[in-house]
Amino acid sequence: MIRTARAFWLNEPGRGEIRDVTLPDPGEGEVLVRSLYSGVSRGTETLVFRGGVPESQHAAMRAPFQEGDFPAPVKYGYLNVGVVEEGPEALVGRTVFCLYPHQTRYVVPASAVTPVPDSVPAGRAVLAGTVETAVNALWDAAPLIGDRIAVVGGGMVGCSVAALLARFPGVRVQLVDADPARAKTAEALGVGFALPEDAAGDCDLVVHASATEQGLSRALELLAAEGTVIELSWYGDRRVSLPLGEAFHSRRLAIRSSQVGTVSPARPNRSYADRLALALDLLADPALDALVTGESPFEELPDVMPRLASGEIPALCHRVRYAAP
Repeated sequence: MIRTARAFWLNEPGRGEIRDVTLPDPGEGEVLVRSLYSGVSRGTETLVFRGGVPESQHAAMRAPFQEGDFPAPVKYGYLNVGVVEEGPEALVGRTVFCLYPHQTRYVVPASAVTPVPDSVPAGRAVLAGTVETAVNALWDAAPLIGDRIAVVGGGMVGCSVAALLARFPGVRVQLVDADPARAKTAEALGVGFALPEDAAGDCDLVVHASATEQGLSRALELLAAEGTVIELSWYGDRRVSLPLGEAFHSRRLAIRSSQVGTVSPARPNRSYADRLALALDLLADPALDALVTGESPFEELPDVMPRLASGEIPALCHRVRYAAP
């Protein structure tokens, strides 16, 4: 019997469609997963949707189970939660997270799925990939007890970082964003909020995730002497100018990049699997539900993605719901 599934493909920049795909039978050491939810990472996926991945980064930006090539046609995505229908006995019936695109069913190696803890609802588990990015960023940043910290950019990644920092003892954490509506999200996460012009300065650490030139410049302004900006933004094909001729040298400021594609060198004894498992454990906190700001059926993705890319749908994580069997 031929197995089929349905998958979302980007046909050309700005236009996607749902296609029928043929599934192989799962072999030894493989699992067949039925999707429950997937998540649209608005920053990265809308960059891909508009065709903004620079040619020099085509290889680096590939998702683990991507099909096709940038700019299009391409099947892209990496936040999927489903139920194992066939495979090793220990996994059958388990809810799992996988770095898989938007597709109703799929076959992958059993090693590519991570069981979701019983304490984490399936709908919240779609955030695992983004919380994993936040974990890696904080391994890179190494915040200390009592630090004064700003997170500039209240998108999905910035809010995930702020949510984890809220658990650090004695820190002053402020989420900084140009959208006043992010104040409600900050409150739900248990951190302070400020518009860029009102943000508290003298920071030991600033995590920048706004993907804007203005945001990165403001991040530098908020630092205390010898402070560090951890840069999480992905700018795609855009160039960024910075005021490095002002107080940058005299105050001995630093900018460090952090990227989830490599486990932080600060944790040489941790694997990718360790990092993802930790992210899933951290999702037991119901406060993180504040990062899921919308939901729509899988069948509506061709109409929803352009609206997410344009900002018509203002989203942090937009969740995609799959029909029950």
